[in-house]
Amino acid sequence: MRDAVTKLIKNYDVTGRYLDRNALDNLKAYFGSGTARVTVATAISANAASIVKEAGAKLFEQVPELIRPGGNAYTTRRYSACLRDMDYYLRYASYALVAGDTNVLDERVLQGLRETYNSLGVPIGPTVVGIQIMKDKIKEMAVEAGITDTSFIDEPFDYMTRSLSEVSV
Repeated sequence: MRDAVTKLIKNYDVTGRYLDRNALDNLKAYFGSGTARVTVATAISANAASIVKEAGAKLFEQVPELIRPGGNAYTTRRYSACLRDMDYYLRYASYALVAGDTNVLDERVLQGLRETYNSLGVPIGPTVVGIQIMKDKIKEMAVEAGITDTSFIDEPFDYMTRSLSEVSV
């Protein structure tokens, strides 16, 4: 798994350059947001079950056909699988938040996920909605914790939704 620092250094190393002003500014911004990143990751860790439960409830309220007979979250097993997957997305998003890099999402979550979902008949659209609901909840929690600039929270969640949405279903 890469982080913002190792990715930046690797890019400069590959081209044989010293860190320039742009690189140093990027490092400064990453380290400047470190406390906020750790605060948000701590909040996610402490509240993961309730975040997933609330996001699932909102998702099923917005897309009720998922829990009706024939829906992809109909039956206890499928409902549980949906919440389990939401928990995976949340956990890996928290890793990406701390790392300041979305690489872990490609390595551990997104590679092959679209194909798997498509082969199982799992709709991508509701998955994207669920991820966005979790992002909104986490941004609310960050504001409640006194974090004024929550833009760093967008990156991993938006990356996942963009990556999942790039497939025509």
